[in-house]
Amino acid sequence: MYKRILVPTDASVYSRRALVSALEIARKFQSEVVLLFVTYTPEAYWGYNPAYTIEVSKEQIEETGNHTLMATLEGVEVGDVPLKQKKISGHPSSVILEEISNENIDLIVMGSHGYGPVAGAVLGSVSQRVLRKSTCPVLIVK
Repeated sequence: MYKRILVPTDASVYSRRALVSALEIARKFQSEVVLLFVTYTPEAYWGYNPAYTIEVSKEQIEETGNHTLMATLEGVEVGDVPLKQKKISGHPSSVILEEISNENIDLIVMGSHGYGPVAGAVLGSVSQRVLRKSTCPVLIVK
């Protein structure tokens, strides 16, 4: 039923809960889990403009991604579940939605900070955007 499960992470407690839930599902369906960290880039906020002086190097993205993925996995028992780790730069909701087709994702399991519809809209909830636009099922873990 679910061959590939995508788990976006920001290393928060909510993301870690989502990973634990995804691993439980993966064990039941013999699925692969794709753990994804998305690094915001200035272009993700404002579009490309050479006048901006903020530059994020590939090395910084790689280092931040490695730390985030390690923090998410710390103390979590992966066991025999196949786990692929990815680091991509861009806008999180856009990258997550692109990964559905790039990685042939059957299910997205992601954490939510639980701001609710009003505060989430003001704060720009990634989980709400993914939930609205996803072409595959999305499980939100609080």
